[in-house]
Amino acid sequence: MSVEPMPDVLSADALYPGPNLGPRLELGQHDPHPDGGALLSIRDLTAHFTPGEAVLSAVSLEVLPGQRMAMVGESGSGKTITALSVLRLLDNLQYTSGTITFDGRNVLTMPQQALRSIRGREIGLIFQEPMTAFNPLKTIGQQIAEVAIVHEGLTRAEAQRRAIEWLERVRLPDPEQRAQVFPHQLSGGQRQRAMIAMALVCRPRLLIADEPTTALDVTLQGQMMDLLTELQQEMGMALLLITHDLHLVRRYADAVAVMQQGRIVERGDVHEIFSSPQHPYTQQLLAATPRPEPLPAVSMDAPVVLGARNLDVQFKQPRQFAPGERRYWWLSSTVPFQALSHVDLFVSAGETLGVIGESGSGKSTLALALLRLIRSRGEILLEGRAVEHLSESEFRPLRRHIQIVFQDPFGSLSPRMTIGELIGEGLRVHEPRLGKTEYAARVQEAMASVGLGGVGLHRYPHEFSGGQRQRIAIARALILKPRILILDEPTSALDATVQKQILGLLRALQEQFGLTYVFITHDLRVVRAMAHRVMVLYRGIVVETGATAQVFESPSHAYTRKLLASMIDQ
Repeated sequence: MSVEPMPDVLSADALYPGPNLGPRLELGQHDPHPDGGALLSIRDLTAHFTPGEAVLSAVSLEVLPGQRMAMVGESGSGKTITALSVLRLLDNLQYTSGTITFDGRNVLTMPQQALRSIRGREIGLIFQEPMTAFNPLKTIGQQIAEVAIVHEGLTRAEAQRRAIEWLERVRLPDPEQRAQVFPHQLSGGQRQRAMIAMALVCRPRLLIADEPTTALDVTLQGQMMDLLTELQQEMGMALLLITHDLHLVRRYADAVAVMQQGRIVERGDVHEIFSSPQHPYTQQLLAATPRPEPLPAVSMDAPVVLGARNLDVQFKQPRQFAPGERRYWWLSSTVPFQALSHVDLFVSAGETLGVIGESGSGKSTLALALLRLIRSRGEILLEGRAVEHLSESEFRPLRRHIQIVFQDPFGSLSPRMTIGELIGEGLRVHEPRLGKTEYAARVQEAMASVGLGGVGLHRYPHEFSGGQRQRIAIARALILKPRILILDEPTSALDATVQKQILGLLRALQEQFGLTYVFITHDLRVVRAMAHRVMVLYRGIVVETGATAQVFESPSHAYTRKLLASMIDQ
């Protein structure tokens, strides 16, 4: 196990000799790399976007043929920049020292034509969010086939058959039909499988997976990583996994490199790093895993402040036609989809109800229904009052009592408004007669309550880190002094240390203000650490509910047992 960066730099003899890419590996064949050396070698790499501000400092890393190497660290530590540098995908990044060699060829001095031959053919890349990585105007099959056409010279028909074969290999149901749909018509897990197919269609020798499971629920995380590992072993491919999920690293990686502020501070065998971390930052990361802690006590006679009875939500979704099926004008283009069915819930004052389930189980739909942001049938109770039949003008004054914090604060905060304007927006709606002095004082009070006191209110959301933006989103919800907060995946996009800070903040706010939480998440460790009670949703139906300790220790429903078995925790 190494704690300090490696100082040596490759000699000029290792520079890229020409465009010859060498023989291709057949499926399942292990890479016979000369002398058993590294397939990818990064040595003493220093880079910056603006002069004087290095984003990478003397980074050194090796990935051996067939190895699963993980890079971990907080957001902004340089993981993704390092990964994108391997393919020279950042035109505005200036490299001041060091080398990146792939199969003995220096990527930093490689001509663009040779780079294009390596990208996708020799080195595959899986992005964190496939919805933004796919072209929304082309079908899934067209985009996968395009890679095979460009890199292997296949005809369009041959490439289309190859695309369908790979969609089948990544276990996407009905691959022929799925090849004809557009990215938005697939679920998150299906899009991720399609992204894996596109990255592997040319059988690369190195696959870079940048946060491939961040937005997926716990069962899909395991499925995706099992699939990647199976394909990696079958193809003899090396894998560079970029993640902030230490549980994935411990279960799936052979070796790990820990990054902090653009430097690799520790690297070595996974078992050594996890059993005996040497660097303080590594120790801090490993200590950041959510653990059950004493929660604020809930009084036995606490009133029910939020409830629902027989709550149903139905959507219309596009009708799926089979390939070649005739579409008659009298057939509706949509079919009904039952998102929630007969959901009952109750939450007492000061209590946290955790809502768990896979993607598509109805968790976020439940949140929107309770807030009356979508149509529903059934009864919704707010502090004992039935509100489902109220008009919007009648319900608007009650909205201040129930607020929501979304998963992605960057998406929910307008980029054109300052944080002062964003946090105070609720006051302008619900307390329009508030004077300027009191308005400013309330905004500052809300900021201070989330640990951002003294931060300039004239700044914009993009000027803050992910954790700071989530604090701003919480302050925005708290400024109206609500009694209930609905937290929809508030920590799933945050790295471990920031997640720990936000969970600690939420505990403190609940104890200070007596808040009631509905905590929606797919992270079972977070639920175990935060919730008094748990409700399990499966395909829009509540299959189990009970005290957190009881559900985790002795689940009664088979689906709950499946979820708990999927927890990647060794």
